[in-house]
Amino acid sequence: MNKIIYLDAAASALKPESVIKTQTAFLRDSYANAGRGVCARAVVVDDMVANARNRVAKFIGAKPNQIVFTSNATDGLNRIVNIIARQAGYDERSTFAVSDLDHHSARLPWQELMYAGKIRKMKICELDENFDINPNSIPKTDFLVITAMSNVLGRAQDVKKIIAAARKKNPNVVTIVDASQYVVHKKIDVKKWDTDFLVFSGHKIGADTGVGILYIRDSDKYFPDKFGGGMVLKVFDTKLVLNASPGKWEAGTLPLTQIAGLVPAIDYLEKYRPNQELIKYAYDELSKVPRVKILTTRDATILSFVVDGMHPLDVGALLGANDICVRAGNMCASWIHRAMGIDGSIRLSIGSWNTVADIKKFISVMKKIVK
Repeated sequence: MNKIIYLDAAASALKPESVIKTQTAFLRDSYANAGRGVCARAVVVDDMVANARNRVAKFIGAKPNQIVFTSNATDGLNRIVNIIARQAGYDERSTFAVSDLDHHSARLPWQELMYAGKIRKMKICELDENFDINPNSIPKTDFLVITAMSNVLGRAQDVKKIIAAARKKNPNVVTIVDASQYVVHKKIDVKKWDTDFLVFSGHKIGADTGVGILYIRDSDKYFPDKFGGGMVLKVFDTKLVLNASPGKWEAGTLPLTQIAGLVPAIDYLEKYRPNQELIKYAYDELSKVPRVKILTTRDATILSFVVDGMHPLDVGALLGANDICVRAGNMCASWIHRAMGIDGSIRLSIGSWNTVADIKKFISVMKKIVK
């Protein structure tokens, strides 16, 4: 397995040794449930969760009580729709806006509301000639979903400017940011962005699978979408008294082992973000290979391409047969592929573990594939 070249960080990042050691030590030496006990081990776990929450909050410029632990970004994006629904935040007269950059998990929950007749209309934010969201064409809407960085094109969107434009049209617009790709490459400041909700997954930043982050700006304003142990202070026959945020959002046992890995993952990422010079090098070398059409710009965070006369899955399979891992297909992002007039693509993405030698091997194999 060690000979495999992993060029699929955008799907899921390999784990730093510090994350592996921290989680192993937690399981071996410190494991107990959180928010449930009064013994020494339980107190240690409660402190660990609080420390992780504080670290995540600092990482994105939030307050600790605005940080909710979920299972992943998809979970967070679906929960946002359910949270808003409980407040009667939308009805059959409401509209929502999306863009063709969206991942399926960012857009489909809203489309399903429309199909069910619970929300009136979907509006599309226009993309410019570079397939970036055009802030000047943001429609007036009640809810706006923003993909901060496409997992196909790897270009950072001007989230602050997009939200400001949306609020000019409707000061009460609710904004939802999918930062799953952006968070790996760029600094986030939710306060400056002025967003209401934001999500990302732990596994994208080098933490474990099974933990995600949901930022809720007005976390005390909304009523929970899930119920169970740990989120209720008192129960009466006719009403509930909820714990304060973020406790009221986290019913049941948290993914504690995965949460333990968040702090070392963030520490590592901030010190060793992916080396974008490798992507530029790969871009320059791949552009010389016949029949290859590169879809991304040279300064993008990823490298997406197609090969004339070959299906993306065939290219991905041939690379895999040569011990090179990439992503191939529609990346759960059907709309941007449709906008480019293709069914799918091949994506190369890097992490801190990748080297020039990895890229050279990739290029060498690509030259053989296109012959």
